[in-house]
Amino acid sequence: LWSELYAGCLNDLNYVITKSEEEGDTGSLLIASLLKAYTFQVLTDLYGDIPYSEALTGSDNITPNVDAGSDIYLGLIADITTVMASYNDNPVDSSVGSQDAIYGADMDSWVQFGNTLLLKLYMRMSYTSQANPTAVMALINENNFIVSDASFALYEDAINKANPFYDVQLDRLGDVNNIASKSLLEFYAANNDPRMDAVYRTDNTGLFEGIDQGDRNTYATLLGSNFSRPNVTSLTPVYLITVSESNFLQAEALIRYAGGTNANTKYEEGVVNSFMTYNLDVSDAQDLISVGGAYEYTVSADPEIALRQVMIQKWASLAYINNIEAFFEVNRTKFPETVTLGNEDYTIGNLVVSVSSVLTGNQTPNTILYPDNEVTRNPNITQKSSLTEKIWWDQK
Repeated sequence: LWSELYAGCLNDLNYVITKSEEEGDTGSLLIASLLKAYTFQVLTDLYGDIPYSEALTGSDNITPNVDAGSDIYLGLIADITTVMASYNDNPVDSSVGSQDAIYGADMDSWVQFGNTLLLKLYMRMSYTSQANPTAVMALINENNFIVSDASFALYEDAINKANPFYDVQLDRLGDVNNIASKSLLEFYAANNDPRMDAVYRTDNTGLFEGIDQGDRNTYATLLGSNFSRPNVTSLTPVYLITVSESNFLQAEALIRYAGGTNANTKYEEGVVNSFMTYNLDVSDAQDLISVGGAYEYTVSADPEIALRQVMIQKWASLAYINNIEAFFEVNRTKFPETVTLGNEDYTIGNLVVSVSSVLTGNQTPNTILYPDNEVTRNPNITQKSSLTEKIWWDQK
């Protein structure tokens, strides 16, 4: 992950940025800069403090210092704001055309992507001293967010051309590493949520069956075919940001900074658009969010109570769509709640501590360790002491 994103993705994007600046191609500059910011956001949210201001200089600096995650966020916001202003001042359509597999060089869509990414960064800071309600509400009032999912869908049913999760986990490794966790499976089942059929395949008897999170003993005593597994195919797109995720970000912003006005509308749009991303019948979503439905929105004067239902639906909408964002948001908001096995209520959305975890109490991982080869080669990176170290925005 580290090497692919730094030496591959970010290095390539930096090349495009340099060439675009030389050629006055503000469209390609915007696309590459936004993808660069998105990639750094994922990296710092996962690892915490990482090389940022001194990164991507090649042989000029092979031991870059790390930047604090909070500083990286401010840098990303500044970079996005600057490049979007530059494009708006001199809008030149990108020359990449159909090579842009996400939006086909449609610059209006990329501006919307930039606004949505900004909103995500601002909302991730919501429990910190860097929270910026004024900037958030400016974006909300402008209301120019993505209207179609940002996804890469140019996969083929062929070796090295398929969805990468499918290509590795299902095709090459034999579909043995991923089993349905009851946490989400039973949430779907208890609420008659058709997303269960989209997210999971049935077991060898045609039933949906999962295990309590990390319950290796149950898995060891039964054949692997007795469990449901991810319903990812060779052609499943990879998603960067979905309209549903954007809707839930907006709902959260309205709950936090606008007294909840219109949050219910954005919440309901989030559920409906989640069904659309999964290619499900939206009428089923509308039934679930209707009065008396399992996902009916309930107004509350307590922002955290109102927020919980938004975050539960956001979590339910991200399975194989953007799992890493679900991980970040659970850590940030503590919704769904993590409880010890036996105290869970999967009906309302609960997580449980992994049965096989070596961590004590209710602790769960908040980050991942830096790669050993990076720590070995770069004296300016110190390995973390524990997977339980919190990312800077995790302050609830």
